[in-house]
Amino acid sequence: MYRRRTSGEGRGLSGARILIALAIAAFSILSYCASKSFNPYTDEEQYVAMTKEQEIALGLQAVPEMEQQFGGEDPDQQAQALLDEVCANLIQANSLQETEYPFECTLLADPETINAFALPGGQVFITAALFDQLGNEDQLAGVMGHEIGHAVARHSAEQMAKVQLTQGLTGAAVIAAYDPDNPSTQQTAAVAALIGQVVNMKFGRDDELQSDVLGVRYMANAGYNPCEMLTVMQILAEAGGGGGQPEFFSTHPNPENRMENIRAAIEETGNSCP
Repeated sequence: MYRRRTSGEGRGLSGARILIALAIAAFSILSYCASKSFNPYTDEEQYVAMTKEQEIALGLQAVPEMEQQFGGEDPDQQAQALLDEVCANLIQANSLQETEYPFECTLLADPETINAFALPGGQVFITAALFDQLGNEDQLAGVMGHEIGHAVARHSAEQMAKVQLTQGLTGAAVIAAYDPDNPSTQQTAAVAALIGQVVNMKFGRDDELQSDVLGVRYMANAGYNPCEMLTVMQILAEAGGGGGQPEFFSTHPNPENRMENIRAAIEETGNSCP
């Protein structure tokens, strides 16, 4: 026989949900705070979700999938040799071998997708579509310096820690707010999840700006012209065609909005651009 739940039982269940939610939130926050470490390459304290060894293992494990997604390795051995040379110059000139990451730069065969990215632990990629848009080694050094900056700054491990934190907090909010007798509380859960996503998007944009600064520094130290990073931004802006998402909802800042940040970084290297 069905028995209707009394109001006292409802309050008891609600209180239990709140206690569980508080426990989940507290555990998420404590775990996040415990992941704090100092990064000597960015000179900042950061929160990371894994060790360097785990980053390297994760990156290497993801390489086959990434290569398959972008058409595999490009067969142009001359272009790959140039890419290897530029990456080696960036790493050696900035003593980045001391990071213990097994850096490897790979040219991918995709002729349509204009992209470059870095996996955790030093695996760096550029598509043929972007490679072919670049006019000289300096521009290539700017792109690869930026991506190497992501690896050195441990942005993937940092982002994972933030995602784990926001997932824990939004999960706690869902448990605390949900009422099986009032389905409208599901809207609260949806709003909490959206807030978590927006927070993590903002962190992603900050990472991009920091990698721009590191990329400028690395290419200047390696003897490349850092002003060519501005040309790279122009190439990316033209490739976007103005039809991309608004910056606020993008994980990457619009190229036009990165110019000022890059110019400031260039001036810090003692260079100036027209």
